[in-house]
Amino acid sequence: MTRVIERVKRSSKQPGKHPASGEAATGDARRDRWRKHRIARRAEFVEAALRALDSHGPDLGMEDVAAEAGVTKPVLYRHFEDKADLYVALGQRGTEILFERLIPAINAELAPVPRIRMALDAFFSVIEEHPNLYRLLARGGLHEKTVSDADVVAEDKEVIATALTALLGDYMRMFSMDSGAAEPWAHGIVGMVQSTGEWWLDRRSMSRDSVVEYLTQIIWAAIDGLTRQHGVVIDPNLPLEENKVVQLGRAKTDAPADSDAG
Repeated sequence: MTRVIERVKRSSKQPGKHPASGEAATGDARRDRWRKHRIARRAEFVEAALRALDSHGPDLGMEDVAAEAGVTKPVLYRHFEDKADLYVALGQRGTEILFERLIPAINAELAPVPRIRMALDAFFSVIEEHPNLYRLLARGGLHEKTVSDADVVAEDKEVIATALTALLGDYMRMFSMDSGAAEPWAHGIVGMVQSTGEWWLDRRSMSRDSVVEYLTQIIWAAIDGLTRQHGVVIDPNLPLEENKVVQLGRAKTDAPADSDAG
């Protein structure tokens, strides 16, 4: 989570014309109206870029985004420094979309197996709806930026694994188990899900429901096996007494500066 926050902070401090969207109101009503307009306009262009990405694939150009948005390329460059800046904004939007679905799923007050299934389905629904965005981010489409600014998928993976570590650790302590295994276990689960997601996007040899169900069974079998080794038997279809919850951080997109318009 720290890396995601630091990435956004770094982006806001870079010299140029794009301060962070979270900048405080200036007290000047006219300037504040323009600031809100620019933030909204930039967000519109990111959504247009998502649509263009669906149509043109990871090799889309700024002209494709401009055409989808119904503007000229110079207008886009008033809101984005370059193509790489747009790609980073796409990555941040992808994080938002994923977390908007994943947080409620992970924190659902459900029995263990339905909860696992819902969290997996949240992830697979996002990559199914935005496969080109995931390919762009996962396969180095942000190479024009520095690694620290561009590795959105790796940062999201770390955020999710950290949150899952906390969640598993809470439950393991609740059952008087050694929680030291929570961190490697969490990273293993996240890595398995990500790797399976990439394989599934390439092959599509089964439905989303099927791959989600297979992964659900694998993950639950691991949990059930470990808990039984410690004399703990959990009913997979009954909610646990305590519903442990986690919070995931979100990255924010950047906003153009006062001199921009359009």
